Amino acid sequence: MGKRIVIALGGNALGKNLPEQMAAVKHTAKAIVDLIEEGNEVVVAHGNGPQVGMIQEAMTELVRSYPDKYIPCPLSVCVAMSQGYIGYDLQNALREEMLDRGIDRGAATVLTQVEVDEDDPAFEHPTKPIGAFMRKEEAERLVRERGYNVVEDAGRGWRRVVASPKPKAIVEIDTIRSLVQSNHVVIACGGGGIPVHKTQGHHLKGAAAVIDKDFAAAELAEELDADVLIILTAVEKVAIHFGKPDQQELDHLTPETAQRYIEAGEFAPGSMLPKVQAALQFAQSGAGRTSLITLLDKASDGINGKTGTLVTA
Repeated sequence: MGKRIVIALGGNALGKNLPEQMAAVKHTAKAIVDLIEEGNEVVVAHGNGPQVGMIQEAMTELVRSYPDKYIPCPLSVCVAMSQGYIGYDLQNALREEMLDRGIDRGAATVLTQVEVDEDDPAFEHPTKPIGAFMRKEEAERLVRERGYNVVEDAGRGWRRVVASPKPKAIVEIDTIRSLVQSNHVVIACGGGGIPVHKTQGHHLKGAAAVIDKDFAAAELAEELDADVLIILTAVEKVAIHFGKPDQQELDHLTPETAQRYIEAGEFAPGSMLPKVQAALQFAQSGAGRTSLITLLDKASDGINGKTGTLVTA
């Protein structure tokens, strides 16, 4: 029997501009449809780092050029924009690839809100840089007028920093589940999802934050009762002593071995560390659940036990 698989696709794998993205999604679609052709149900989550940065910079320039006409665009809205245009290209590429192979299955993008805790400690220590570089005067004005947190970035100028809280729940999970059950390939939780928190009544308010897409994918996989979470990255296997003469690739990680390597500082923060942590989170969330960390082109081989780093509880 096929498996229900959630794939976490990196935003950098989608190119840095629209022409690059259109080319990249065709390649991505082939690897994803390989898994579908083997009888698996596939749900795709993706990053949006380059894309949401492009949107933020464009909106910032618009406000700079016409300060009396436009106001800064909230980060949550920029994430929604990135979900829409990345999803548009991905779903079309997936649909075309499936039809070329005679697979009768729909593809749909769900603009996805992800609930975060307003009291998450990450909001007290925002560290994720976003948007364009600014002069000191502009940064100080945004601190005064809009309450932004800003940092000086290696002599290149000032940038806004936002929190990276953990995901609590997928708001549109029922819609995603229904689409999966009706034979659709679903693209959801783009960029880690649109971060929101509950306010008065039933209102969801956008948060000035960026959710790590690997943790969002792990949450999505849990809520969908998936069998496998595949976290795609730039290497075939997780390694210790990375980049050193004694580099060692890992075929298998358990909570015990992973924790030992984490404590030893083997996995870089903001790079491999969150991938390993998210993979462990899903593997430990239920019996029979496994995670796989590998390259996009090796995903099918990884599912079949031929490569990649398998993460189990």
